[in-house]
Amino acid sequence: MLLFLDVDGPLIPFGAVDHAYPVHDGPPVPVVEHPLLTRVDPALGPRLAALGCELVWATTWMDEANAVLAPWLGLPALPVVRWPDEDGPPVPPHWKTRPLVTWAAGRAFVWVDDEIGEADRAWVAVHHPGPALLHRVDHRYGLTEADFRVLEKWLAAR
Repeated sequence: MLLFLDVDGPLIPFGAVDHAYPVHDGPPVPVVEHPLLTRVDPALGPRLAALGCELVWATTWMDEANAVLAPWLGLPALPVVRWPDEDGPPVPPHWKTRPLVTWAAGRAFVWVDDEIGEADRAWVAVHHPGPALLHRVDHRYGLTEADFRVLEKWLAAR
């Protein structure tokens, strides 16, 4: 089972006006620190690993996710989805949808992102032969206990 993981929104919350973000201490990272890295709860790493999925970065951070986030989260280097170069107006489905279905190659997958919409779910339902959970995370709060409950319930049913 694959788990495609976006960074901005699911791991780095942003945009909430109703509370200040917690600041987390994590291990030193071997590169210049990202200014929002302390918003990432290092406890998310073990929680994600405990899901039992093959974790894959599905983010514009690309290799920087392994250089900065993987050590912070206590994760090994993860595979990184390489995005195609596309110049065109944004239209549904999301620009990540097709490459993720191609990467999955029929395997069951979970996609955790803050930009998933109904057009993405509809496209995956038609074009992906395996089970897929496209789980939208509220970018203001990042991955929460409620999100993990949804993921765990869906995975347990597989």
